[in-house]
Amino acid sequence: MKSMISSVFLATGMMFLISGLSSAQPARGSNARQMYNPATETTFKGTVEAVTQVARGQMMGTHITVKEGEETRNVMLGPSSFIASKEFKFAKGDSVEVTGSRVTMGAAEYVIAREVVKDGKTLTLRDKNGTPAWAGTQMGPGHMMPMPH
Repeated sequence: MKSMISSVFLATGMMFLISGLSSAQPARGSNARQMYNPATETTFKGTVEAVTQVARGQMMGTHITVKEGEETRNVMLGPSSFIASKEFKFAKGDSVEVTGSRVTMGAAEYVIAREVVKDGKTLTLRDKNGTPAWAGTQMGPGHMMPMPH
């Protein structure tokens, strides 16, 4: 009986986790537009302080921490495989210009990047409505970006 109750709680928890991840950065564009808000779009320049590959299950995304003056911003880029396919790499010390939507998840603030300019080269991650550039592509496992911890 105890293991059955545990299984029910585990299954319920997994459903909430999966629904949270799928609404964070779906492969198809519909829910991504709900999270990306053009009204909160901002552009800033700064220096990359850290690059993080965030993985949950088969999903992997690239996040960068950018320092702009005294402020540090957490930036969600997109699927690591998509970024690599565009021949972009980010490293500590890189100078970048980020355009993206400011969002709050839990107690943390993030910027969901639409474009990142590095070394005069532009990486376009989303259109102006927030639809991911990888939406509708068949990129296989590891293409979605999970919500941050």
